[in-house]
Amino acid sequence: MTEEVVVTGLGAVTCHGGGTAALWRAMTAAGTRLPDRPADPLAEMDLPLMNLVPDPDLTAARATRFAVRAAREALSEARLAVSPHTRTAVVVGSCMGEPGTNERGRGDGGWTPPFRLAAALAEELGVIGAAHDVATACSAGGYALGMAVDMVRAGEADVVLAGGSDAYSRVALGCFNRLGAVDPVRCRPFEKARAGTVFAEGAGMLVVESLSHARKRAVGRRTPRPLRLSGVGWSCDAGHPTAPHADGEQIVRAMREAVGGEAGAHGIGCVIPHGTGTRLNDEVESRALHHLLGRRVREVPLYSLKALLGHTGGASAALGAVAGALVLRHGRVPRNIRLERQDPECAVWLPQDQPVRLPEDRRRVLVNAYGFGGSNSSLVLEDLERATRKEGAAA
Repeated sequence: MTEEVVVTGLGAVTCHGGGTAALWRAMTAAGTRLPDRPADPLAEMDLPLMNLVPDPDLTAARATRFAVRAAREALSEARLAVSPHTRTAVVVGSCMGEPGTNERGRGDGGWTPPFRLAAALAEELGVIGAAHDVATACSAGGYALGMAVDMVRAGEADVVLAGGSDAYSRVALGCFNRLGAVDPVRCRPFEKARAGTVFAEGAGMLVVESLSHARKRAVGRRTPRPLRLSGVGWSCDAGHPTAPHADGEQIVRAMREAVGGEAGAHGIGCVIPHGTGTRLNDEVESRALHHLLGRRVREVPLYSLKALLGHTGGASAALGAVAGALVLRHGRVPRNIRLERQDPECAVWLPQDQPVRLPEDRRRVLVNAYGFGGSNSSLVLEDLERATRKEGAAA
């Protein structure tokens, strides 16, 4: 029998501050935010724009600090103490890992391995189990959560702290400037006038565990009700190094695997899209959603998280999962930041006037993330209690 996998704790750090409460307030306020200009005198580029976490120190191990803060919140919410008697693992996705030390000054202070986030987080929290870094670019947080599901289902861990974290990187920002892929205004997914993305700092961490382990701990009596992490899909375009394949075939494949085929797609009540603001990404994802949802595409609300936060890189799927979990907890999809003019090539529903209540029979949220190299990930969160009742009635 396959072990049921649930999420019992959430943690977030974003440009709107620390904590999931701050994230939800920002989501419901739907206010625009102009990008920051990092206080880095060596950021010699046309558009040194990035949404920064409110933390003035650009030199220290920011990505690690953000991951630790998010993980501590997730553990606290789950009322879970790290113990050598619990088989606990850590999986962290990131685009740049911990770039601060290597990029300090002009990079002449020696070199340290950048992908040590998982080890640093495990050391900080006292986790003695497996610690894995995932570096599949901007889909890394989704892959990290997928790995967590696999580890729990395979019996390799009872609890996995999984998510993603990325912080200011002069190299990453410079590369996107050279690509001409930075929007001079802000991150504007699905806008007709969008001109690229705007990167952001942030971290999202989730406590992922087996349902049996959560029940032994009496989760739900003293904590928020657990959510089922019911589906994960991965795929690879195996095409262009940076651009998604125009037909979106592998994006559709990842989504279908996550939702459980055509029948499962009918239960989706909200989508947190990848939606970076780059021209090709938004068009391809919109067409892929038409393939997945068919005529229902105009009935399923999208919540464009990157319009609120910017593109948090390897943390984006993890923060998307946190946002999706908050949508399920509150039972509604917040209104999106208003678009000046939606691109007609992106014919998806982005509610902008008022929040949308999730129907009782569609308490499932699909979260998408795509990365350079054509790496695609999708995952589905759903209300465990309602899903269990529905399955019991069907049986």
